[in-house]
Amino acid sequence: MIDEELTVSILCITYNHEKFIAEAIQSFLMQKTNFKYEIIIGDDCSTDKTQSIIKLYAETCPGKIKLIASTTNLGTHKNLINCIAECRGKYIALCEGDDYWTNEYKLQKQVDFLENNAEFVICCHYHKVINAGNKTLYVHPNPTPLIHTYADLLAGKQEETKTATVVYRNIPETTQVFSTPWFFECFAGDKMFKLWATHNTGGKIYVMPEVMSCYRRHEGGVWSMINAKARMEMVISDFNLIIKNFTYSAIAKKKLLLLYIKRYLLFELQNKRFRKAYDTLKYLL
Repeated sequence: MIDEELTVSILCITYNHEKFIAEAIQSFLMQKTNFKYEIIIGDDCSTDKTQSIIKLYAETCPGKIKLIASTTNLGTHKNLINCIAECRGKYIALCEGDDYWTNEYKLQKQVDFLENNAEFVICCHYHKVINAGNKTLYVHPNPTPLIHTYADLLAGKQEETKTATVVYRNIPETTQVFSTPWFFECFAGDKMFKLWATHNTGGKIYVMPEVMSCYRRHEGGVWSMINAKARMEMVISDFNLIIKNFTYSAIAKKKLLLLYIKRYLLFELQNKRFRKAYDTLKYLL
């Protein structure tokens, strides 16, 4: 239930992030805003000291941080959904436990934008990619404003919309995706969410031309431990979920076919996934 006095719910899911979770929480607490916000952290039964670190911060900031602690390992999707159910803010800001924010006015800037631009359902910004040793691996040299529509996302365009950059409207039209059965079959839940939110509302995504968060690549990361072949299989699986669960025009269908041929067909054939390739091509032809 939305609390009219609460503007933002910061939603953080975490698992075995004892080396990083304090930095994430500190980046939440440093936010300077003219509105109230809460911090919801879902720990998915970590086996390290992650949960004890969260509890220490929660005790230090009573009423500000709420820990949702799983007694068994639920997986990313269920952990996320449990946390969303606890979010009472008008907007939800996302950041996983191994990432963090770098600008103390990040939330204020994004909320101000969404408050003044009803045609946008999500506000993002540029980000920096670092490794476990805090070495910069990527940062855009010249950030410029970006706008992504549903058609853009459908065509695979989602530049500078990493999870730790996202602030979105907490409305049924965006959160309904988490109750669809096929959501639990996808691998890139963030991509499916952005597609759903723009498709279901007709709204757009705005990317602010500022670097305001860090995305960390490390051995414990969800995607970092997956080899290239397995990762491609996951991406193709998600592609098939998209073409079967979203609506699109005949022109968009042709673009999806070309996208599949360009990005995925050769991989399918090289790995003798002939039946899977046939089924996808048949669906799009």
